[in-house]
Amino acid sequence: MDDDLPRWPTGRLLSAAARRVERAWDSHLEAWHLSHGSFPVLVLLARADHSQRELAAAMSVTEQTMSRMLARLERAGYLARAPHGVDRRRHVVTLLPAGREVLAAASNPRLVESVATRRLSPTQVEALRDALITLLRDDDDTAPPDASGAGERGVARREAAGEEAPG
Repeated sequence: MDDDLPRWPTGRLLSAAARRVERAWDSHLEAWHLSHGSFPVLVLLARADHSQRELAAAMSVTEQTMSRMLARLERAGYLARAPHGVDRRRHVVTLLPAGREVLAAASNPRLVESVATRRLSPTQVEALRDALITLLRDDDDTAPPDASGAGERGVARREAAGEEAPG
């Protein structure tokens, strides 16, 4: 399979790499009974208390999915849910001290970075980060790609990069 990698389309390479990093990240987080899906919930709650609805929206999941995730985190002792002071239909989700401790332990910067970049040189890591940030900042991901690079997105990208139009 490794011999075929140079022939893979970029999207397939990116997808395969993302799955590999996700598996490694989940493996790292297992020590705290967390996953790549539940970890960001702790990050959000470390900043402020939120409702289940707010957390679901921030994570782009359904409220039902968020409810199951919160129940697991609550059983682990990482957070608490309490009725909202004014709106009895809502619950306020709060990060508990144990959740803060787990967040700090699981977020060790050196360890976290090594999960995704262990085979890369510092120069490769910097280039990868730049490319990923560029991809993630593209806020119009619903527009079909323009293979010629002549569409609005292609023109804007080329202008920002100081490139000439394809001729």
